[in-house]
Amino acid sequence: MMDKMKFETPNLTAENRKKLAELFPGVVAEGKVNVDLLRSYVGEEIFKDEAYEFTWVGKRAAIAEAGRPIRKTLRPIVKDETTPTGADSTGKPYCSSGSRDWDTTENLYIEGDNLDVLKLLQESYLGKVKMIYIDPPYNTGNDFIYRDDFAKSREDYEEEAGMYDEDGDRLFRNTESNGRFHSDWCSMMYPRLVLARNLLTPDGVIFISIDDNEVAQLRKMCDEVFGESNFVASVIWERAFSPVNLKKHFSESHDYIICYAKDFNNLICNGLPRSEEADNRYSNPDNDPRGNWASADLSVGPAIQNNIYEIVTPSGRRVMPPSGYSWRLNKTRFAEFLKDNRIYFGDDGNGVPRIKRFLSEVKQGITPMTIWKHQDVGHSQKASQDLKKLFNEKAVFTYPKPVELVKRLFELYTNNDSIILDFFSGSATTAHAVMQLNAEDGGKRKFIMVQLPEVCAEGTEAAKAGYKNICEIGKERIRRAGDKIKTENKDKPGIENLDIGFRVLKLDDSNMNDVYYAAGDYTQEMLSNLLSNIKPERNDMDLLFGCLLDWGLPLSMPHTHEKIDGFTVHTYNGGDLIACFEERISEKAIREIASRQPLRAVFRDSSFTSSPEKINVFEIFKLLSPNTTVKVI
Repeated sequence: MMDKMKFETPNLTAENRKKLAELFPGVVAEGKVNVDLLRSYVGEEIFKDEAYEFTWVGKRAAIAEAGRPIRKTLRPIVKDETTPTGADSTGKPYCSSGSRDWDTTENLYIEGDNLDVLKLLQESYLGKVKMIYIDPPYNTGNDFIYRDDFAKSREDYEEEAGMYDEDGDRLFRNTESNGRFHSDWCSMMYPRLVLARNLLTPDGVIFISIDDNEVAQLRKMCDEVFGESNFVASVIWERAFSPVNLKKHFSESHDYIICYAKDFNNLICNGLPRSEEADNRYSNPDNDPRGNWASADLSVGPAIQNNIYEIVTPSGRRVMPPSGYSWRLNKTRFAEFLKDNRIYFGDDGNGVPRIKRFLSEVKQGITPMTIWKHQDVGHSQKASQDLKKLFNEKAVFTYPKPVELVKRLFELYTNNDSIILDFFSGSATTAHAVMQLNAEDGGKRKFIMVQLPEVCAEGTEAAKAGYKNICEIGKERIRRAGDKIKTENKDKPGIENLDIGFRVLKLDDSNMNDVYYAAGDYTQEMLSNLLSNIKPERNDMDLLFGCLLDWGLPLSMPHTHEKIDGFTVHTYNGGDLIACFEERISEKAIREIASRQPLRAVFRDSSFTSSPEKINVFEIFKLLSPNTTVKVI
């Protein structure tokens, strides 16, 4: 018989217990882990006194939250149904709420609580994200942070701007008077970091912007989640360059960007692009056929006895290394370099010998340092000014990060086809930087933005400009930035293929009625609802994307729909999945779908009126497409 789609995120906690049971069968009994026995298996003596550890109030709950399954889905927003707020570069109207270039784009913009979204992405993007960049709330005492697993009814809705999102899920200001000031922030971040790590490729990397308030806690959490050995760097970004004289002691002028690898041994740094100034230091005074070169000292300290010897220049001059120094090369290696014309004695052949280093042999990527000056990557004030110009002098977002800063991260560690995730998207600087870098180097990098639709508080510039929530700001920023980048690079070959679109998906409750999951007693009313276990307001696209998540397929692949024997049939990515959600689908349509031999096929449970019909479908696929996995919803 055909299996049913489960429409539930993986239970990571249960999977971890299963893995432990496979390694140490004795430590798991009746679904519970005997931790003391496990420690004995791995050779640790059990002590009940102090140990080095990082903990906080609520840590156990935060760890459990990362593995807790949910029954939610992502609903695609294919078309705009609101009033246009502008026009794209072709003059086509658009509005801030919907998708752009749905059929061709490989970028995603997801609206909803990032904890739930990260759980939903676990199957489709497990081990596929090359880089994650996030700029989470800094916990200064004024920032809103997430209170997970907390919802208020509409009757209890408190009229405080920005306190709740449109679904009633609470955000709160974590003031320093709160006894759990650091604990609440750590509990918010920890499960998100655990889930984020799962999405990284084996050579993946995560960058996290943070300030002094939580940098110490963040480092400890990341050491635990990613492993101390996978710490890469703590970059100091000069976000401001003039002092604030009202400060009593120090005027803070920096933020941190913490970097961890999925596996440090697999991580490869591209280095920073070489500047024209650096390349201009190379010339070719002796017309060497190997091209431009620069000279480097042959002498080096401290002295190495075997490398102290006399060199005779072409002019006959005898040269020894300076006192306390030796030559960089021993006598044998020097003879090899001399024979290969890699030693330079000056234009007159009488100078101190130097080694020729050819530009063609120089590492093309410059190793980055950990202090990034504002002259190189921008500062907060410039980032705000640039965003204001993009929005016609409207200050719709505070404290954005500079595009130059985020773009430098991508230059260091992404490839031309990397997937980049930002699950605290904010004003969508990450998406802007991805498009900008792709325009510069012809890359095909793809972005996934995730943002809670925080309400724009009444009276703010964003609200006055007509934006209801931060997601509307982020999506419009991507549209405007994309148009601007294409206009500025209109003469560049291939710029017409630059992907400046995005598919919008919104987090929502499951497509299935609650009774679909009920395990207890059924009432007569509940039994009648089983005739249609799909919520009446859900359409084919909702169901299709629910199946993609359940089957672990990427959400950005091309798909088409057509009529087969009068029934609408959806084909995803050329046959990775074929779906038909029509009632009472005909055998002719079933046979046509099976003849195309898709990898997966899914139908609505109510497409078949009896068990024999379902068996017949199974037999048709067994005959025409035996390798197809067939399920119903």
